[in-house]
Amino acid sequence: MKTGLAALAAVLCVTGAARAEVIDQSPQGFEVRHVVTIAAPPAKVREAMLQPAWWWNSAHSWSGDARNLSIDLATGCFCEKLKDGFVRHMTVVYASDSGLRLSGALGPLQFTGASGHMAFNLKAGADPATTVLTVTYDVGGYAKGGLAEQWAKPVDGVIGEQVGRLKTLIETGKPT
Repeated sequence: MKTGLAALAAVLCVTGAARAEVIDQSPQGFEVRHVVTIAAPPAKVREAMLQPAWWWNSAHSWSGDARNLSIDLATGCFCEKLKDGFVRHMTVVYASDSGLRLSGALGPLQFTGASGHMAFNLKAGADPATTVLTVTYDVGGYAKGGLAEQWAKPVDGVIGEQVGRLKTLIETGKPT
């Protein structure tokens, strides 16, 4: 991330993406959660979920272009190609038809002593043609000035935006 916390907050305010659900926080960390029902079966949601280049917002990438993002299950890398290298945003620690779990600190959290665990859980909806996607991101550790106070709401906004973009892509076939 080339931008700091102030720029991140400005982007969230402009896009109106902050559909927040910080479900827990303390001085040592926080948990955010987003639950959406997507009009597609779980297999289709999983397929799209594994292609962040299709739905992640380029403004929340280090290269400025989400097309450089990938999730490689063989290497466990949620990575981004850069002009002169790469960024490992997170490491895949579990993958199945029903979900994906990743470990690591996203974006500017990499400049702190924080680490996180992100889970994408897929469950067939009441209608088998729908999927209930639950995304949680638990972050803990040290950040100057306090982790939860400074980071919980902006991180929640960014995760909520990405979940919304994934839903839109799957339901419309068009990236946002």
